[in-house]
Amino acid sequence: MPAELRLAIATPARVCVDDLPIVSLRAEDASGSFGIRAGHVDFVTLLRASVVRWRTAADTRSSATHDVTHYAAIDGGVLRVTRGSRIEIACREAVLGESLAELDAIVRGVRAAQLDEKRRARVDETRLHAQAMRRLLTYLRPEHAKDGMHAPLKPETLE
Repeated sequence: MPAELRLAIATPARVCVDDLPIVSLRAEDASGSFGIRAGHVDFVTLLRASVVRWRTAADTRSSATHDVTHYAAIDGGVLRVTRGSRIEIACREAVLGESLAELDAIVRGVRAAQLDEKRRARVDETRLHAQAMRRLLTYLRPEHAKDGMHAPLKPETLE
């Protein structure tokens, strides 16, 4: 049985945790919550959007006498255990925190920034669509063009 378990968490943009020695890990998939310790059988599962937590051994140089728990909020992903000694998580997004309260605040901030970015993208998309439609109309109705090619449309009068 391997004595040490190592963790790696990666997103397409970065490696969040790289080969970190841990004591245990808890995660959640479609069947519910589960735990992994050193010596676990090889395993692959799809994680749902949730909080993954793991414990690292107490640092002998500090005053801590018990294991330290760390957290990562993930946006779904794949967890793989190999040789009972390595856990790898690949996910779209991961936010790390040292406490649930800290993680909650960070996730709320990240989510607000993402929503704001989506809102801005929708506004830009609408603006580009309107510009494209105006440009198409100038080509479809060249009689309205001042320079013979491009000009704003004038309202038509009914006769």
